[in-house]
This record gives sequence, structure tokens and C-alpha cells, in this order.
Amino acid sequence: MAPATLPTRRDEAWRYSDLDAAAQVWPVGAPERIVVAPGEVRTLALLQDGADGESIVRDHLVEIGAGGTLNVHLLNSGGTLGRVTFDVTLARHAHFELKAALIGGASQTIELVTTLNHAEPEATSAQTVRAIAAGKATTNYLGQIRVARDAQKTDAAQSFKAMLLGRTATANAKPELEIFADDVKCAHGASIGQLDAAALFYMASRGIDPTSAKALLLEAFIAGLFDDMADEAERERFATVARARLEALG
Repeated sequence: MAPATLPTRRDEAWRYSDLDAAAQVWPVGAPERIVVAPGEVRTLALLQDGADGESIVRDHLVEIGAGGTLNVHLLNSGGTLGRVTFDVTLARHAHFELKAALIGGASQTIELVTTLNHAEPEATSAQTVRAIAAGKATTNYLGQIRVARDAQKTDAAQSFKAMLLGRTATANAKPELEIFADDVKCAHGASIGQLDAAALFYMASRGIDPTSAKALLLEAFIAGLFDDMADEAERERFATVARARLEALG
């Protein structure tokens, strides 16, 4: 179970969060436990599109057995506070892959917190996160990779890119590596930018109205995150919700 006491900003995982919104649903229940058996391949599609004014905290505790794989697709875009966390432990030869889009507008706080525990040798992980913030929204990605002393041949990577659509929007990124093994490959990268003014001008010169041009560029920014979803209906549902959220950003 989550602690009864509301976290404070001294808790690194909550530093950029909306604690007032979290208080509305605190204490939250126990994390959802996901166990991937040795050699098993599983997929998880998580669409978080809560209603306006709603506060949502979804925690996941994941164990991936030897040679197992978990592929996660996440679209996090709803609620005053939309917070999703993953605490993942990988056994030997296990693989975890996360592709996530965070979309926030108005005064939303949309955040993703991940902890990857590479506990045994030769496990791999890859995280690709794209964030879009408009209005006074805040998007947060806090990603920690921990490599145990005996977890040699670990291969882990994080990629975070954020797009800010105004001066009052905020994106926070905190990639973190904690490595105790000496034969590993661990990489992370983070960048925050704005829409390409030259691209917008070019599209306007071709008769595309500003709203449509903006929407096309934003769709291109998150393109590819969900293309490999095996369930076509699920993939279309993600695309529909993402498109609606982007259009609502104005």
C-alpha cells in the first residue's frame, strides 16, 4: 500500500508533481503487480485519458523473469494530475521496452516515473518518451536505471524529447543512472524545444491553415510510438485519443 502520509517535494519522485491534486486521491491503493514468467512475451497498452478535474495515480510493480519480455505502450493525457509509474525488476536476459507519449494542456500535470532495476546479467531495456505541453501545463519524466553489481552486460537506454507550445508550459526531465557493474552499456538523452517556425511558414505557404499545420507537426513528433502495436483496434484507439488531445491544445 502507498504510505498514508502525502509525499512532499523533498521526495525526489514527487519534486515536480501537483501535490494538491494528489491529495484529492491520497492514499492511493497498492501498485498493480505484473509478473512476466521466464521466457514469456507480454504486451501492455495503457491509455490514461481521465476527465478534466480528475486526479489519477497509477502505479505498476513489474517483475520480468529470465528471458521474458514486456512491451509497454502508454498514452498519458488526462486529468488535472495524470501520474503513471513503473518499478521494473529484470532477471537474466529479460527485456523491458516502453514507448510513451505525454500530452498536457491548460494547467494539467502529466507525468511518468520509471525505475528500472537491472538485477541480473545480460538484461536489456529501452525507453522512448515524447512530451507535449501547452498553456500552463507541466510534463514530467523521471527515469532511473539501477544496475546491480553482478548485472554485467546490461544494455539500457532512455530517450526523452519535449515540445513546448508556449512560454508558460513546462517540461521537466530527470534521467538518472546508478551503476555498480563495470561491463555495461547505459545511455540517456533529453531535449526540450518548440515547433519549427520554418516548417510552419513552409506549410502556410502551401495553403495549410496554422491550426492544421500545428496539428500535423505535433502528430509527426509522436509518430512511430504506437505503430508497432499488434492490436489494430487498440492502435487506432490510441491514435484517435492522441489526435483529439492535440487538437484541443489549439
